Amino acid sequence: MQYLLQLISGRRRDGTLKSKRRSLVGWMFNSLWKQWRDDLTPAGKILVWCVVLTGLGAVTVQMPIYQMFCALIVLLSGAATVAVMFRPKVEIEGSLPARTTVGIETTAVLTVTNRGMFPAFDLSVAAFDVPAGLECEIDQHIVGRLDPGRSVRLPLRIKPKSRGTYQLADVRAYSLFPFGIGRAGKKGVKLDPLLVVPSFEPMERFRLSAADRYQPGGIALSSRIGESPEYIGNREYVPGEPIGKLDFRAWARTGEPVVREFQEEYFVRVALILDTHISRFLKVGTTGPRDFEAAVSLTAAVADALSSEEYVIDLFAAGPELYRFRYGRSTGNFEHVLEILASVESTSKETLDVLANTILNELNQISAVVFILTGWSPSRRALLESVREAGCEVRAFLVSGDVKLPPPTEIDAGVVRLTPAAIETGFSEGL
Repeated sequence: MQYLLQLISGRRRDGTLKSKRRSLVGWMFNSLWKQWRDDLTPAGKILVWCVVLTGLGAVTVQMPIYQMFCALIVLLSGAATVAVMFRPKVEIEGSLPARTTVGIETTAVLTVTNRGMFPAFDLSVAAFDVPAGLECEIDQHIVGRLDPGRSVRLPLRIKPKSRGTYQLADVRAYSLFPFGIGRAGKKGVKLDPLLVVPSFEPMERFRLSAADRYQPGGIALSSRIGESPEYIGNREYVPGEPIGKLDFRAWARTGEPVVREFQEEYFVRVALILDTHISRFLKVGTTGPRDFEAAVSLTAAVADALSSEEYVIDLFAAGPELYRFRYGRSTGNFEHVLEILASVESTSKETLDVLANTILNELNQISAVVFILTGWSPSRRALLESVREAGCEVRAFLVSGDVKLPPPTEIDAGVVRLTPAAIETGFSEGL
């Protein structure tokens, strides 16, 4: 199949052109395919098939089917000629919402202005050559007549099926005149990319009993509207600390620079870790298997619940790229978490070891670690045990609908196993 596509496109395996003749064949094939896919309506495709079938049966001019073949050819040719003559000359303006959620329909309102000398008939707008993760309406909103110089607002409805960033490359206005069998119109507009964030069911609370821990530079990390800083004493000045923390009276008494220390530097810091590993025998990428998408949704739900508390949360995810984002107590916004989760991809490589090195080096400052796991292995068990031994609270969730996983006796007793169906339903009372 791959060889056939290379032959049609006229390219070698390295992407270079084989010859002008073969590249011309590929261009003609792509052009005809695009016209069939985008420029013909369902009724037009049926008409073309009728022409083909009647043409195969018209072995002699004396048969009635030959007359039908000629009539269909005249109809198709006449419609194409009229469509070209009345092709609308329009200008399109509009934009997409910057962001939407998986499964939630979004609408771009496009303003279409007739810049031609003649009226435009049966006018509509649609997106063509749409990415696989989106569904777009076509031929649903039609304006019967748009006079020269007049404008009309037409909706372009899009329903995302999977998360990610999408670019609509071919959004254009077209006319279905005269018989609704073809779409005539080449004037398009380039819209900004659409970010589709994962969907999740909010939970009322997420149970986490973690103690405060000392955070160097905690005043800069904490919220301006959180707990009031409580003075707990002085300590030796560390080079690089803000001058505003210096206690000049104590400095005068001791002869050495000292700083005031506040209780605000002690607060709860939570690490939220998303396991991005899936089996190499499954499809990888943003539109990966159901288990991984459910794990992403659960991560979003937990991140949302934690953001309502006075915590500092570090989100970790390692796939083809390493993501780390801190939010909570005015250090970041939960909306940015959703943007990161919209781009996280699964991988067939074991990446949890990369995260483990980073996390283990910071356990003295971390109060609790929440694991969202997509599989189970001895290395995962060892990581959970290391975090517990450091005195951190551990909450771990194993997201999988695979019945071939190790039996419950082989999985850590503290790990909660969840199926994708349960996550999609939601945990309204919390976890």
